[in-house]
Amino acid sequence: MVSDEIQRDYAPTGKLRVALNHGNRVLVGRASDGAPAGISVDLARALAEVLRLEPVFVEYDRAGDVSASAQADQWDVCFLAVDPKRAEVIAFTEPYVRIEGSYLVPAGSAAQTSEDVISRKLRVGTVEGSAYTLHLARQPGADCLVYKPSFQEALAAFDAGEIDAMAGIRQAMEGEAGLRPGARVLDPPFMEIRQAMGMPAGRPRAAAHLQRFVADMARSGGVGDILERHGVARECAILPGAS
Repeated sequence: MVSDEIQRDYAPTGKLRVALNHGNRVLVGRASDGAPAGISVDLARALAEVLRLEPVFVEYDRAGDVSASAQADQWDVCFLAVDPKRAEVIAFTEPYVRIEGSYLVPAGSAAQTSEDVISRKLRVGTVEGSAYTLHLARQPGADCLVYKPSFQEALAAFDAGEIDAMAGIRQAMEGEAGLRPGARVLDPPFMEIRQAMGMPAGRPRAAAHLQRFVADMARSGGVGDILERHGVARECAILPGAS
């Protein structure tokens, strides 16, 4: 049984406001009726059931919009990749799933590997505020990044030949490659994105409970079950202490 104090720490409004990042197609999508669906939604509902709170979904187009609003009292829990900059305002749990970051290149590209993208100084389109953008901005080749406000705008630049490659989540890159004859996703991935749950900093009781919730879900196989239900391999789940 969750105490009233922990409930209040989680949800000062009386409802569990859950931030959803629709920029991550692996974790968030939409059901046939347009309602939000996916891995993040299922995990949020499981948490809300434990807390005996009603979940309310607050939807965002980009991860950067979620992290930028962490101190604006718009949401209570979120699903984001762990990053040192974000951790300044968000209390993260241990990661629960691995997602790869990869490059997409067009037909005819001379790049054969991810290392070629850097050595050839290719112009790389990337979405502002995303976990992979924050990572790439700290790596060699950062001066070749071309920042775009949204995934769709980055794709438009890719199709127009304004950029030489595009960075993104591997599953999304593979989907886009399938729509463009000759386009390829390069190996190896340029990063492993470790997704966690989080909440605005300054809620210690709720943060400790959320940490236990994620660990229990991972240890019991609940995370793996949710991943499989949405077409992601169970092996992508991260067990407690393995991050």
